[in-house]
Amino acid sequence: MRGFGSTLGLFVPGRGFLYRMPLAPKATASLACALAVVVWRTPLVAVIALAIAIGALTVGARIPPARIVRMLAPAAPVLVILAVYQGITQGWVRAFAVVGGITACLLAARAVTLTTPVQVLLDGVARLARPFRRVGADPERFALALSIMLRSIPYLAGMFVDIRDAARARWLQRSMRVAVTPLVVGAVAYAQRTGEALAARGLGEHDDGARDGAGDGVGVGGAAGDNARGDAGTSATEPS
Repeated sequence: MRGFGSTLGLFVPGRGFLYRMPLAPKATASLACALAVVVWRTPLVAVIALAIAIGALTVGARIPPARIVRMLAPAAPVLVILAVYQGITQGWVRAFAVVGGITACLLAARAVTLTTPVQVLLDGVARLARPFRRVGADPERFALALSIMLRSIPYLAGMFVDIRDAARARWLQRSMRVAVTPLVVGAVAYAQRTGEALAARGLGEHDDGARDGAGDGVGVGGAAGDNARGDAGTSATEPS
């Protein structure tokens, strides 16, 4: 995955009291942070939320500050553009309140996902979606779809990096065809293997089978991704 799982905020083993806390209080605290930032939208609230989120990561998860800064790197361009726009139109105090609040929400969410195993997180999502069963929703299938998404994005991102490196080695980095074609082929191959893994476990054929096999199916995305890495990775490194 080339570290893209960490970039997306997936679970990273570590030590700290946040790792020993149940999911419910961590998720509640993250939600409370987001609500406070949205409701009040003041610089003071943004500073308090940032302090709590950074403190949770550094003390509760024992994550060094340099790594916290790297977590924000993917969102940095959007945050900078938003800060400049808010500063010009609404004033720099308002810009700090908005961007600081968004940053606090991102870090608070990362504190939850980085310290909670994916399986525990998916089980919590399934429990949260159970009330919607009355309107025809399937919580287990929703958790399965979320699991596949979480595993697919880092895999496809890593595939894109491999394709880009292979194209650069052949001095073809400016060719869109060379970059897009292997990525599409690899993505389709990954999707086909994931579908075959789901079908082999009887998922998607009928509702009863989906409910019975959801427990095994939650981890299917990872298994299918591991199986797909060989063939899809080969096609990814052949851009021409």
